Amino acid sequence: MIYSVWLFALSLLFMVLERLWPRARQPILRRGIWSDLAYLIFNSEYLGVLLGAVSIHVVAWLDRTLDLVHLRDAFYLGVMSNRSFPVQFVVLLLAFDFTQWGIHNLLHRVPVLWQFHKVHHSIEDMDWIGNWRFHWMEVAVYRVLLYPPAAFFGFTAEAMFAYGVFNTLIGHFAHSNLRVRVGVLKYIVNSPEVHIWHHTHPDAGPVNRNFGIALSVWDWLFRTAYAPEGEDPVRLGFTGIETYPRQLPGQVVAPFLGRQSI
Repeated sequence: MIYSVWLFALSLLFMVLERLWPRARQPILRRGIWSDLAYLIFNSEYLGVLLGAVSIHVVAWLDRTLDLVHLRDAFYLGVMSNRSFPVQFVVLLLAFDFTQWGIHNLLHRVPVLWQFHKVHHSIEDMDWIGNWRFHWMEVAVYRVLLYPPAAFFGFTAEAMFAYGVFNTLIGHFAHSNLRVRVGVLKYIVNSPEVHIWHHTHPDAGPVNRNFGIALSVWDWLFRTAYAPEGEDPVRLGFTGIETYPRQLPGQVVAPFLGRQSI
């Protein structure tokens, strides 16, 4: 099935759920919604195509380089290519999610990367569509660092597609404006009660916590988790957000201006 169909269905589902069980009362047309719609359209439909066009040339260069040093076969082992779909999906989820957890850490701790990730943390009114507010350069960083494990494991297109849909589901859920408590599952799967604290303003709670993408288990294992029972942060964002651009054009340009607030 086409990914856009899944995206539309999941987006519609969370729009309805947020009307029924909201964490905080906020209008559908809340501040920043038009920019977030533009992020959704561009990041879900066009960014992958553009990065794919560039990736073709980069991968071709990489392949030629690996051939020169006789390491191509070692790089493209494809150790999972002949495994069953369930096995591929589980390994893909664990391997990619852990790698993304590490990359997400870097986005917060490396100043130049944080400038791009700040776009995502400019969210002040959290809901499902905030999952799509991110700078295109951030995606480029993820793709570059995820390519080696992808080449090593050699997952099938079917497993990658299923993983993409699952990631979208959890991403929508974790960012959603839902009053949901998942119990012991919060130690395994990312959820609104956990991820909201990742977006907390420094004035409202500890920062650099809860880096999990689809799974929260890595944060509990490596002691970067923070999710006080029954509480939500009173403010989201980062230091200096008051002067940060509110709309998409300014947010895309802002990282290149070199602001260093954290």
